[in-house]
Amino acid sequence: MHNYKELKVWQKARELVKFIYELTNKYPKEEIYTLTSQVRRAVISIPSNIAEGVGHFSNKQFSRFLEIAYASSCELDTQVILSFDLNFINQDELKNSNLYIDEVQKMLSGLIKSLER
Repeated sequence: MHNYKELKVWQKARELVKFIYELTNKYPKEEIYTLTSQVRRAVISIPSNIAEGVGHFSNKQFSRFLEIAYASSCELDTQVILSFDLNFINQDELKNSNLYIDEVQKMLSGLIKSLER
């Protein structure tokens, strides 16, 4: 089985969490219980599901949790776009967010495909 702490995708997902937390620190205070909270829950779900999947000891279960992590990254991507639409973040922040999210999604997809073999 895998040690999730050694997985590059888990490490990159942790970097994404830190980036998103720093980004959401500048959201309006009245959003703390709405979009800020939703964005943070989605991003935390990504490395959490990777780690949880490792704990199930089968590639099929691991793959399923990677799919959940991928779905959370899609949710996060939508929420970041909405944050831009609402003028909570600027164009550069949106672009940087997309780069992080795309990288994590590609890594998740690759790992899922490797487990299917």
